[in-house]
Amino acid sequence: MSRVIVDSIPIAPQLAADVDSLKSLVEKDLRRARKHLSPETLAHGPRAIHEARSKDDYGHHHHHDDGSGSAPTPASGKAVTVDDATVTYMMSCAIGGSEYNLLIDTGNSNTWCGADKKFKPDSTCENTRDSVNVSYGSGSFSGTEYTGTVTLGGKDSSMKIENQSFAVATQAQGFGGGMDGILGIGPVDLTSTTVHGISSIPTVTDNLFKQGLIKTECIGISYSPTQTNGNMANGELMFGGVDQDKITGDVTYVPITSTSPASKYWGIDQEITYGSSNKMILRQTAGIVGKCTTLIMISDDAFQAYQEATGATMDKTTGLLKLSSEKFDDLESLNFKIGNTIFELTPNAQIWPRALNNALGGEPDCVYTVFASMGQNSGIGLDFINGFTWLQRYYSVYDVSNEQVGIANTPNTKAETN
Repeated sequence: MSRVIVDSIPIAPQLAADVDSLKSLVEKDLRRARKHLSPETLAHGPRAIHEARSKDDYGHHHHHDDGSGSAPTPASGKAVTVDDATVTYMMSCAIGGSEYNLLIDTGNSNTWCGADKKFKPDSTCENTRDSVNVSYGSGSFSGTEYTGTVTLGGKDSSMKIENQSFAVATQAQGFGGGMDGILGIGPVDLTSTTVHGISSIPTVTDNLFKQGLIKTECIGISYSPTQTNGNMANGELMFGGVDQDKITGDVTYVPITSTSPASKYWGIDQEITYGSSNKMILRQTAGIVGKCTTLIMISDDAFQAYQEATGATMDKTTGLLKLSSEKFDDLESLNFKIGNTIFELTPNAQIWPRALNNALGGEPDCVYTVFASMGQNSGIGLDFINGFTWLQRYYSVYDVSNEQVGIANTPNTKAETN
């Protein structure tokens, strides 16, 4: 398929000002993971969204297939570049009279600003006077809901969304350091109960589709391993399509899992084995793909199997597994079986960027892995989260129209960057 980018906006890496937040990385990721298991979130998801929209005659169609679903059309896509802020990505967005750096979040759906830079409304903005409250497990905000023009990629971009609902924070915890809020690109039903008296709030992707700016309601995401040499454009969100220039080979599409609660998010079924012997780490089970966590979270039994297979030891300071030089030399790839495709996570991709060890509170020359335990054994219906450090190595597609997730290899899949 040919690639046509209608509009391009770049993303660059910068070390977050508040590196102290990395020193409790495992604890924060565990809280985020548990948040996805909380009762109030269990009624949401791409499958539920699609079914609801079908009743409203949205004109969507869906395909279920084991490993090869209906592919979004690249020609309809619009690309926006985003900034790597060490353990996440941020996009510049014009809202009202200012531009804001918003954290990109596939696991939440409210878009809001005001955590760092004060909100300045313009003539397009209308205060709905509806209160909004959202908790993220590792942070929260409260404020007031507005509508107005939101421009993805900054004020000079052509990606203008009219009458977009967004919140302005009056209180925010867990944000700052140049992070002004969140760009929520998760399933729309995750906004339910967040705004007083409102059943749900259309996301930016919803309105891009409704306003005819994209033909398929999906997002293709390209991230890169974190660098430490200053700002550079190394990430991209393709709204409505897949950027063929960012991938190597084909995209493997799998349907949203039918297993709850993973089915309420961007949930898939996968199996994980280790090394050339294919030692079983996690039998096929359901979990989430998305930047819900920084680390790769796996069930406690899988975590123990991985620790045994690698010979890693627990580091009390960072909360991460640590490998000796000898054990790192012997480290083999992990094999993630998704659909009928094996995605290889190389030894280099399994370790934390050593240049950022100090930010964790770790020792400069130590080798730490990017895995953490979910705190429960497998069998709970959400046994893994392929988080940010996993997504840095692959291209991911979040397709509401076809109720599916797509994964592809990229030039970063086997890069030796860490």
